[in-house]
Amino acid sequence: MKALFLSCTLKASLAPSKTEALAQVLVRQFEEEGITSEIVRLADYNVKPGVSSDEGEGDDWPFIRGKIVAADILVMGTPTWLGQHSSICQRALERMDAMLSETAEDGRPIAFDKVGGIVITGNEDGAHHIVACVSQPLIDIGFTMPANCWTYWHLGPGPGPDYLETDQAHDYSDRLARNAARNMAAVARALKASPLPQQETSG
Repeated sequence: MKALFLSCTLKASLAPSKTEALAQVLVRQFEEEGITSEIVRLADYNVKPGVSSDEGEGDDWPFIRGKIVAADILVMGTPTWLGQHSSICQRALERMDAMLSETAEDGRPIAFDKVGGIVITGNEDGAHHIVACVSQPLIDIGFTMPANCWTYWHLGPGPGPDYLETDQAHDYSDRLARNAARNMAAVARALKASPLPQQETSG
């Protein structure tokens, strides 16, 4: 099985990402579960605004969408800005809106039998709000969100160091990350063994 991480940091590659640093805890746990992982940093691509699977010339989303479709597990990784998930994370969710009406060869929604998860970092609060705001669209699209399928790290009120600059609270966040990876792996295996049923449609 394969896990795809969409890194929604606002920084392009070569710049260190605290969100990807926490995501690596899940990557290591997935490896123990026999699952391979790939991290795609969306800031490195031209993801055009829109709600279709292809917004025309120069749009890199079809390439990224192909990776989503090929994966068994999708993990959205986002920093916290102004108490919200990043604008890049929101754009990715908007582009996945097209998957609401897309079906696989068997006629079921294209995201069925795929598992979702979330990684959040930031030196301010807002993590639980982001879990809610990111989980809801993923569920609508057809992803299965297991119990405790997320982890977060934040320092608390006010400015301060980030996840890469301090070891404070790493034990808690890393433990959540390992548990999230185990839960996602377990549900992904269950869905492989017993896929979700075909859905009733109108007409």
